[in-house]
Parts: sequence; structure tokens; C-alpha cells
Amino acid sequence: MLYLPDISNRMEVQSTPVNYLPIIFQILVALGFAVGTMVVTHMIGPKRRTAEKLTPFESGIEVIGNARQPFSIKYFLVAILFVLFDVEVIFMYPWAVNFRELGLDGMIQMFIFMGTLLLGFIYIIKKKALDWE
Repeated sequence: MLYLPDISNRMEVQSTPVNYLPIIFQILVALGFAVGTMVVTHMIGPKRRTAEKLTPFESGIEVIGNARQPFSIKYFLVAILFVLFDVEVIFMYPWAVNFRELGLDGMIQMFIFMGTLLLGFIYIIKKKALDWE
């Protein structure tokens, strides 16, 4: 015989604003610590500004030229396409894990998804988006 406890006599627990006080207090303490630390270090820290300290520093290499020089759009296009296809491939992992449970319907849906990916890839190749010349 299955025993089910009688829950009809239990009191309902309601959330009141007092229940949120510990969370609010913790948030205030964390914010206070962060702001206080920044203010105190700014006040007591050294303030010697020299031309050498104000120059840009990149891994010990002297800066040469303008940082705002234009890059080829191909670089950004390849980067965006990589991210796009990389994220879409990530969607295949849950399908592979649940392959047996999804059955034929899941396999058909994944073939449609992969076909769409393939069409996108063929479109990119036809538009010569990956050619660097």
C-alpha cells in the first residue's frame, strides 16, 4: 500500500518582504565593498602622471602607427561565419546524445537542419566569401 502524507492541514507559506531582507542586505554589502574599495584606493593611491606612464602598452611592444587603420572586411566576414557555423554545430550535440529517444522524427528534423546548414555553406562558397584574393 502506498502511503501519501496528508498535506491538507499544512499552512501555506507566503513570501513577505521581510523574507527578502537577507538578500537585500547581502547585495548592499557587496556593492558597498566594491564601491568603497574603489574610492579608498583612488584616494590613497599614488598620483604620479608621467608621459611614460600615459603611453599605451601592449605586451612590452612599442606602439607603431595608428590603431585605427582599416582592416579588410574579409577578416570580419570569416570570423562571423566561423561563429555562425560553430554555434549551429553546437545544436547537434543534444541531438547526438538523445538520438535513440528522438527516433525517426528526430532524425528527419536533424537532416533538415543539416541540409539548411549545407545550403548556407554552398551559398557562402558560391559568393566566394572565403576567398582572400
